[in-house]
Amino acid sequence: MKKNQANNKYWSMKTSGDSSADVFIFGEVVTSGYEWDEIDTSAASFKQDLDLLGDMSVLNVHINSPGGSVFEGVAICSMLKQHKAFVNVYIDGLAASIASVIAMAGDAIFMPSNAMMMVHNPWTIAMGNANEMRKQADVLDKISESMKASYLEKAGDKLTKETLDSLMDNETWLSASEAVSYGLADEITASNQAAACVSSSLFSRYRNVPHALKEPESINEKQPKLLNKKLQILKGEFNR
Repeated sequence: MKKNQANNKYWSMKTSGDSSADVFIFGEVVTSGYEWDEIDTSAASFKQDLDLLGDMSVLNVHINSPGGSVFEGVAICSMLKQHKAFVNVYIDGLAASIASVIAMAGDAIFMPSNAMMMVHNPWTIAMGNANEMRKQADVLDKISESMKASYLEKAGDKLTKETLDSLMDNETWLSASEAVSYGLADEITASNQAAACVSSSLFSRYRNVPHALKEPESINEKQPKLLNKKLQILKGEFNR
């Protein structure tokens, strides 16, 4: 697996056959230039990697991400939707926040029985006077509507806008069976051992993190190394 000399980052995609490729989103979705960990993904790095794959008829997208930048995630979702390949999405552990929107680009979405998906309304940090705050709120409402459009397009008649509004208002963490029942996933697969991308920073960001995902800090500190190791194994780079 070659290394990207421009940003010192390992490619997160690789060909797996004559016309198919594996794509990995195993970290946070960040703004270009802020890929502080090699498993972080930005829209710019994603497009660069996608272009390098060449002409593919099948993309197998593996997601295990706590989310991140809304605009970066929307861009990545759009790239996958516009790609001519058939897109299989595998939520290996967690697709939270904007990572769940990226998952909606899948023509088929698979979730292990122990995986989770989280949907919520977008939020931001802002400062300024009352007029600036009102403007920011309007922007957030528009972003929220864009996210809802992605969910509803995938769900079809299994999910009403009213129900989705409630799910997002309450920062809802969905099990695989719940995601399938709402039309946000297509098939439940056998449970796996993928480590969900959960850390103390995620706890401070979201308010309803399930207790099953909350682990002692000593374990959370090991998560990046464990995820890097899993990514290397999947890419065939790890030497036992």
